[in-house]
Amino acid sequence: MWLGYAGRPVAPIDRIRNFSVISHVDHGKSTLSDRILELTGAVDPRQMREQYLDSMDIERERGITIKAQNVRVTWRDHTLHLIDTPGHVDFGYEVSRSLAACEGAVLLVDASQGIQAQTLANCYQALDNDLEIVAVLNKIDLPAADPERCAAEIEQVLGLPAAGILHISAKTGQGVPDLLDAVVARVPAPGGDPDAPLRALIFDSAYDQYRGVVSSIRVVDGTLRGTDRLRFIQSGANHEIEEIGVRTPTTVPVASLGPGEVGYLIAGIKDVGGARSGETVTTAVRPADAALAGYRDPKPMVFCGLFPIDGDELPDLRDALEKLRLNDASVTYEPESSRALGFGFRCGFLGLLHMEIVRERLEREFDLSLIATAPSVAYRAYLTNGAEVDVDNPSELPEPAQLDHVDEPMLRATILTPAEYTGTVMELCQNRRAEMVRMEYLSPERVEFVYVLPLAEVVVSFFDQLKSRTKGYASLDYEPEGYATADLVKVDLLINRTPVDAFSTIVHKSQADTYGRRMTEKLRELIPRQLFDVPIQAAIGGRVLARETVKARRKDVLAKCYGGDITRKRKLLEKQKEGKKKMKNIGRVEVPQEAFVSALRLDD
Repeated sequence: MWLGYAGRPVAPIDRIRNFSVISHVDHGKSTLSDRILELTGAVDPRQMREQYLDSMDIERERGITIKAQNVRVTWRDHTLHLIDTPGHVDFGYEVSRSLAACEGAVLLVDASQGIQAQTLANCYQALDNDLEIVAVLNKIDLPAADPERCAAEIEQVLGLPAAGILHISAKTGQGVPDLLDAVVARVPAPGGDPDAPLRALIFDSAYDQYRGVVSSIRVVDGTLRGTDRLRFIQSGANHEIEEIGVRTPTTVPVASLGPGEVGYLIAGIKDVGGARSGETVTTAVRPADAALAGYRDPKPMVFCGLFPIDGDELPDLRDALEKLRLNDASVTYEPESSRALGFGFRCGFLGLLHMEIVRERLEREFDLSLIATAPSVAYRAYLTNGAEVDVDNPSELPEPAQLDHVDEPMLRATILTPAEYTGTVMELCQNRRAEMVRMEYLSPERVEFVYVLPLAEVVVSFFDQLKSRTKGYASLDYEPEGYATADLVKVDLLINRTPVDAFSTIVHKSQADTYGRRMTEKLRELIPRQLFDVPIQAAIGGRVLARETVKARRKDVLAKCYGGDITRKRKLLEKQKEGKKKMKNIGRVEVPQEAFVSALRLDD
C-alpha cells in the first residue's frame, strides 16, 4: 500500500484496471467516456459537457478525437484508468501507444452499422498487445439497431463469443454500469513489483508554456515518489521532479504512483526533445538495468512543404513544429527552400487528415499563417548508374535521362461496404490502378474487399469518392505494402517559361495530360493580368502537355490623339509594342500568395 491523494492510501495493485476504448470512427467512444465520467462521479454534473475529454477546439468542431486522453475514476472499490483513443486510420499511432499502457480494451461496435474497417484494425492491434477484449454493441437505442445480427457478425469475423457481448447505449447510459462491472471482472490487474527499481513508460507528452513538458506515464515496476531524482534511460538525462499526479479528469497532485498506475509527471524539462514518447523513466539513485520496449517510430506516408506567408515567421514555425512533435511524435520535418515560396519545412504525416489537422493546429495554437504545397508520397528512384534515391519532393526527381525506373509506395486497403455498392466500389478501385486481392461476404448484406493500390491514388480524394459513391456506408483501413515499379513522370508548371517548383508533381503517365490541363486552366484564372502576355505551360521535360495564356492588360496610348494623321497613331502603337516585347523578355511575373493557396487546395 502506498500514499496517494493528500496522503490517503490508494487501492492495492489487484484493484487497479487499465483499459482503452477502441472502435471505428463515430461509434461512440467519446460519448461512452462522458457516461463513465458521470456514472463514477468524476465530473460535477454542472460542469459536464459533451466530449469532455476532447480538450482541443478542433476536436469539438470536427466531432472527432485526435489525441488519446487518460482519466482515473473509481468504481466499486476499484481504480479504473480509462484511455479514450481516436478512431480515424490516420491516428492509429495514438491508439498503439495507448494500448501499450493497458491490460484490456473495450471494443465498441455500432449496433446499426456492425463491424467496420477500423474495428478490425484496432481489434487486431489489441490482440497483438495480448489485451483482454470486452466486446460491446453501442447505440442499441437507435431504430436501425440490429444487435443480434451485429453480435453474430462479431462472432464470425473476430471470433469473440456472442454470449459475452454487452449491449449498451452510451447516449442514454443504458447498460454502462454492466460494462464497468465487466471491465472489473474480465480485465486482469496489472503486474509489476513495487520493490523493484523504478521503471515507468512515457506514452504521451505535451508542452505547457508555464511548466515545460508534461508527460503521461504508466508505472510498470517500482514506486515513483515526488522526492525522487529521475534518470531518463534513453536520453541519459537526469531531472528533479516538480510534480506528479493523476487526472480525475482535473489534475490532482499525489505523493507517489505505484506499479500499474497511470498519471502525469512534470520535471521542469524545457527542452522539448527531453521527454519523447517511449522514454523509460527510472531513479538516479537506484536505476533499472534495462529500458522498457518503448515504441517503433511511425513511418510518414504523405509529405508536403509548409511555408510561412510572412518569411519573418520561419523561426516561429520551427519552434511550433518542435513543440507539436513532442505532442505528436508521428510528425517529421526538415528544412527546405523553394524559389517560389522561400524558406520552409518539408513535413511528413501519417495521412491526409493528419496533415490537415497538423496544419490547422499550427495556425491556431501558434498563430501562424501558412501555405501548404500539394501532398506527395515518398518514391524510390533508381538511376542508370545503379544508385538509389529516396524522393519525397517532386522537384528533387532526377532528370529522365538519368532515370532507370521509379518505384512507388503501395497500400493494402480493406474496404467494408453494403453489398448493393459492390459495383461502384470495384469501378472506383479499378480507376485508381488497384488490384483486387480478395472479396468476401461477411454476411448477405456486407462485403469485404482487399485491394493493393498505390498510396498516391489514395492521397487524392480517394476517401471522399468512396464515401460519396456508397452514401457514407463504406469504411476504409489501410497498411503499407512495400513498393512497386510504375510508369511515373514529373509534370512541371512553367509561368512565363520559368518553372515554379511549388506546383511540380509526380503522376502516372496516363494521368499527366489531365493534370496538366486542369492546373493550367486553374492558374489562368488565378494569376492577375500583366502588361504583357503570360504563357502558362504544363510540361514533362521539354514536351509541353497543355498551355493557357493570361492576356495582357492594354494601356490606351491613343487617348490624347484627337484626329491627325493615322501614321502618328500607328507610331505610338508600334512604340508600345516594342516596350511590351522588351518587358516580356526581362519581366518577372509575381504570382500572388492567394494563387498558391487556391491552386494547392486539397479538396480541388
